[in-house]
Amino acid sequence: MKNVLIATVAGLGIALSSCSAKAPVNEDPKPQDTLTANKVAVWVTNGSQSKLLKSDNPLAIVKAGSVSPSENLINIDFNTKLQEMEGFGGAMTGSSAYLINQKLNATQRADLLKDLFDPQAGIGMSYIRVTMGASDFSLEDFTYNDLPAGQTDASLAKFSIAKDQTDLIPVLKSVVALQPSIKIMATPWSAPAWMKNNGKLAGGSLKPEWYGAYANYFVKYLDAYKSAGITIDALSVQNEPLHEAAYPSMGMDSAAQLVFIKNHLGPLFQSRSIQTKVLLYDHNWDRPGYPVSILKDPQANQFVAGSAFHAYGGSVSAMSQVHDQFPDKELYFTEISGGRWATNFSDNLKWNMSNIFIGTANNWSKNALLWNIALDENDGPKNKGCDNCRGVVTIHADGSITKNVEYYTIAHMSKFVRPGAFRVQSGKLSAASGLEHVAFVNPDDSNVLVILNQSGDNKKFTVAMNGNQFSYTIDPNAVATLVWK
Repeated sequence: MKNVLIATVAGLGIALSSCSAKAPVNEDPKPQDTLTANKVAVWVTNGSQSKLLKSDNPLAIVKAGSVSPSENLINIDFNTKLQEMEGFGGAMTGSSAYLINQKLNATQRADLLKDLFDPQAGIGMSYIRVTMGASDFSLEDFTYNDLPAGQTDASLAKFSIAKDQTDLIPVLKSVVALQPSIKIMATPWSAPAWMKNNGKLAGGSLKPEWYGAYANYFVKYLDAYKSAGITIDALSVQNEPLHEAAYPSMGMDSAAQLVFIKNHLGPLFQSRSIQTKVLLYDHNWDRPGYPVSILKDPQANQFVAGSAFHAYGGSVSAMSQVHDQFPDKELYFTEISGGRWATNFSDNLKWNMSNIFIGTANNWSKNALLWNIALDENDGPKNKGCDNCRGVVTIHADGSITKNVEYYTIAHMSKFVRPGAFRVQSGKLSAASGLEHVAFVNPDDSNVLVILNQSGDNKKFTVAMNGNQFSYTIDPNAVATLVWK
């Protein structure tokens, strides 16, 4: 993954300014709801880090036309609802779960999880991705059915999630206790080695004779997690199926994934009345033809909820390409990582907001997830993959926490755009304005505008909706979330 990351995200640049903040003076990490009639609550993070999720003075809502609007006029139509949002968050990898469970004491652990997942006292991350077995961020290589070389287990009698019981499942249970409705998605990096043509967890592909057993492997996983108190809402068939690596990974071209879903996984889920969503692809924006080729098959199509994408290649507009051909199918954004190859806080803030949060929502994604929720100060624990990736937070040896730029980008969405919100229609501003935005209406009827100023100047804009309006001037190189009823 490292080489792909550097090639794609290097445009963010390597600069001297920090990409994290250990104890910023002007941070407001737990903003409280301050919604009052005819007022707009505002939270801001800017590239200089003088404001980090900082609440600004509330804005007055006035009748349209009573004050001249700015040249940057955003018209929002709250009656035109688009996709329903499911959540924002990151991946609770084996490494993340280990650090949270083993390297923090009970108080530190509770405080961090509350900050990350409590929708009132924290930033309310509402969607988690977990790995089925090991990934490149695990303590070791493993699947749930590892056997000595030469042995097989067609009935999966030796299937066990015991290794997840040490750290991952306890942490997930704590998260669910904080936010019972949180969505959890699962993704395998590799099938058991004995099912593969190379007999290894690294690389290779699934042997066709084991397609049936591997479909049952998914069912056993869902059942085992349910018995442990964890409900898996969605799963993708294979992480990055077009990338084989030295860590657990598995090639699976679109033709193989089609056959596996159409003839094995889909019918098995149907026969068992399993409601867990099946997602295609789970790889970069540069190959939208992969999920499209499967969705074109009517038999496979019926078993598929949608497609998942990563951002290590291609453009976010690829998601709209898939939506335009299959508007009844859902879209998910499931992985991107920051790292030491790009350390400028301002550049990372703007790139993530533009592409991953505002960008994916405006291209029909129902969620947006980053990679590791937590890593240590050495960018690990690592498992033969990316050696300089950055977590949403960094957990230090003394138990202290650094909130990285990714924390703030997630927070500007997750704290304010709650599960069940709908994206709504909003007018696009000119590229010359330097402003990008996306608007939502929450289940409680509160309205949210997330806006990014890409420019190095203060920018005034006016929001018009339902015969009313308000104006705000956003800092240079900043993101603001505005909330009102």
